[in-house]
Amino acid sequence: MRRCRRRERSVPAKMFAPAALEIDRRAGGTLLVRSRQSLGAYERCIGEYLLRWAKLAPLRSFLMERGPDGGWRGVTYAEALTEVRRLGASLLRAGLSADRPVMVLSGNSVEHGLLTLACLHVGIPIAPISPAYSLVSRDFVKLTSIVETLRPGLIYVADPQAFAPALSALRGRHDATIVVSADAPRHDGATPFDSWAATGDVRAADEAFARVSPDTIAKFLFTSGSTDEPKAVINTQRMLCSNQYAIRQLWPFLEEPPVLVDWLPWHHTFGGNHNFNLTVCNGGTLYIDGGRPVVGEFERSLENLRDVAPTVVFNVPRAYDLLATALRADRDLREKFFGRLRLIFYAAASLPQSVWDSLRSLAEETLGREVPMVSSWGLTETAPAATSCHFQAERAGVIGLPVPGCELKLVESGDKLEARVRGPNVTPGYWRRADLTAACFDEEGFFKTGDAVSFVDSAHPELGLLFDGRLGEDFKLSTATWVRVGALRLKAIAALAPVALDVVVTGHDRDAVGLLVIPNLDACRRVCGVPSDGGHGVLRHPRLRDAVSSGLRALADSSMGSSMHAARAMLLEEPLSIDAGEITDKGYVNQRAVLTRRAALVERLYRNPPDASVIVPRAAERPDAGPRSR
Repeated sequence: MRRCRRRERSVPAKMFAPAALEIDRRAGGTLLVRSRQSLGAYERCIGEYLLRWAKLAPLRSFLMERGPDGGWRGVTYAEALTEVRRLGASLLRAGLSADRPVMVLSGNSVEHGLLTLACLHVGIPIAPISPAYSLVSRDFVKLTSIVETLRPGLIYVADPQAFAPALSALRGRHDATIVVSADAPRHDGATPFDSWAATGDVRAADEAFARVSPDTIAKFLFTSGSTDEPKAVINTQRMLCSNQYAIRQLWPFLEEPPVLVDWLPWHHTFGGNHNFNLTVCNGGTLYIDGGRPVVGEFERSLENLRDVAPTVVFNVPRAYDLLATALRADRDLREKFFGRLRLIFYAAASLPQSVWDSLRSLAEETLGREVPMVSSWGLTETAPAATSCHFQAERAGVIGLPVPGCELKLVESGDKLEARVRGPNVTPGYWRRADLTAACFDEEGFFKTGDAVSFVDSAHPELGLLFDGRLGEDFKLSTATWVRVGALRLKAIAALAPVALDVVVTGHDRDAVGLLVIPNLDACRRVCGVPSDGGHGVLRHPRLRDAVSSGLRALADSSMGSSMHAARAMLLEEPLSIDAGEITDKGYVNQRAVLTRRAALVERLYRNPPDASVIVPRAAERPDAGPRSR
């Protein structure tokens, strides 16, 4: 057994626990990797934390949201506990259970948060569903499949008008009671939330709370369908509580209750488990951000950040890209944002190095020092953190080391290492899918993630792990050369910055790699100097084509072989489809689904001679070439 300890970069005192790990090396190349820090004694259920903070800090703001007048409204910890007990009594009175759980069609809100805590308090599973399956989808196939799997006894709907088409599509497919938000217009066949949650016998809620155990099902979270159809992942109280305790052990700075301004959706494990639970478990305050990192909605997020200074920030790379631009242009916002910020955390996708560098320089310019910027890795099935970068890494993309109590089994798969996970934070399986549950665990009880990881430096494993892509996405060229899609994708996005939001890598059984480029339309318009309402015509602008061509040349010049650069590219004009599984609501692009649905475009990309839609790398300049004329 090898024991490794990391030499720490300078970070504020009591910020992180020391980074130390143990590695068992088995015959055949398999590695077992675990933290040297044992997992402490965690609570039996999330409700214990709510009781604790209602007693210790009853008047502290807990959940806050913007009201109709634009001001902040919400509940304190004492008010939250009172509502949770009352709602819990109503849930019990409705005869709900794991076989007839609560299903939620809603964005984040105080009412949604209280309903979630009430379900967890009395041992009734809750299943928040991606609003995109109702509001963006046109065929409601995924939503219908989810309802058939859950068989809910109650469906909470935030806005019955917005969700009306989805509710119509579900008519006759369930017998659940429909409850609509107290702030929503009345809806035929639905019960207003305040009427449904009439005063009940809270003693029944208290008795049910006493019966909740670590193995009680807390949630059904549906995987986003990034590589398959959504499945109901069982999340137990043990998973949620052990994961939060592990995070607290690695981040001792959480002794100071955190303040979050957060938009990340609660139907996803990042927002709903990591961030929401981190708030309640550490007595923090969560300001619900009604914005999103898309053009036209991000200004709402910026306005919230002008109003509330967070102590920790959790977000996805796209949001940090937009945020860095806004911070650079607004000194007052910059000073407010960094004023009491302890940590910047990114996950759900890889952060481009250019955005990492920009945020670090902005912090230094504003504060005269860096703000630690970290990430982690996990899944819906791990509640979510399996690894944590509880140290300041030297570069973007480091996912850290296993959290206490969680063991990684790294199994050779070709020239990659597949990550498998075992620990109290790992799901017992998929609801009503015994076949999938049996297939996802190996003979030692490790969950097979299908993700690959690599060490930052194999000679110094204490420096952490890197995400190395999905095993199922890699392919071979006709030359039998493997193309590592995860690594190439990151290099391509960096080379094509800022005009590429993402890329889909092509070339299966072909002579060369190609790219289908998902454009960042706002950045494309800036590059071309066209107005923001210029439509998709900008994708044919000569300046944009020249920028992509130059990016392809830079990618080729920085690559050692044909598998790490693209010989041609095409800008996608049609947005990716959530119904077709091309993209999830959190922005994850399903490479396989895009290639299947757009097979005709791929054929066009490789047609010779290429047509006008295909962009090739700018010709390499000779070393002795003089200035180019234009």
